[in-house]
Amino acid sequence: MVTREWALLIFTILGQMASGALLTLMLIRAFAIRKTNVQQANRLTDGPLFIVVPIMALALLASLFHLGNLINITKAVPNLGTSWLSREVIVAVVFVVLAALYTFLQWRKLSTELIRATIGWIAALVGQFQTIAMIMVYMIRTQPAWNTFATPITFLVTSFLLGVLVVAAALVATRAIGDETQTDLLRSTLRGIAITSIALVGVEFVVLPIYVLYLSTQGASALQTMSSMFGTYTAVLVLRLLLVFVGGGVLGAYLYENAANGKERNLALLVYSAFILVLIAEAMGRFLFYATHYSIGL
Repeated sequence: MVTREWALLIFTILGQMASGALLTLMLIRAFAIRKTNVQQANRLTDGPLFIVVPIMALALLASLFHLGNLINITKAVPNLGTSWLSREVIVAVVFVVLAALYTFLQWRKLSTELIRATIGWIAALVGQFQTIAMIMVYMIRTQPAWNTFATPITFLVTSFLLGVLVVAAALVATRAIGDETQTDLLRSTLRGIAITSIALVGVEFVVLPIYVLYLSTQGASALQTMSSMFGTYTAVLVLRLLLVFVGGGVLGAYLYENAANGKERNLALLVYSAFILVLIAEAMGRFLFYATHYSIGL
């Protein structure tokens, strides 16, 4: 992989994490309001909300190594109607601006709850459109290993899996000690996150063999991808699968059990370990995505 592709790896992984995290926080907030009230929801989610903008800012910083400089971002505007690459760049900028606005309004409690929530949901939806734009950039006929059902599924799984786990880590880091209501909300939220994590890992393990079987029918270029995946990069693939299984699956199961039984002493270690292992695994998966593709035609 060349430097530009490493920049894309960081940009896509962090960008998808940020969009998944904001959507997760908005859903958790809605759940907390329904279960308790707005004040308790704010106490639960206001702290973790501050992770979204820094993650997205790092993603945009990485993208500059691909674009070259900030001036090139403005060149994307005239092509919005025809280019998914242009849409990806512009939507990423809009997303971080909206996320920053929502974070500031929520932090300072400016305007009304309804207006703040509306801006938050709009930002979350823009974040999801950012992930869709990232997907469409790689749906190219001349790239048979990318132009498959696996690309949208794996990009979305990465977004949601990293999103829920980074939020879980932030929730544990900012939790209110000794507050029974907040503790109950945290336990319920972590159980939901654990179930989501296990389900998403299951999706990854279902998609991979189907993807490999599909590639085996798609000609010489696709077979080159398979050859690289199960030849040059076999160790990377195996380690990536092991890390995501342990991080999102095994530790996810332990997280659910500990949250359900009130074993709070182990929550932080489980959550942080799961997030780190899955982050490494998803980065390795994105490395394979870029390193094993082959073009056909011009």
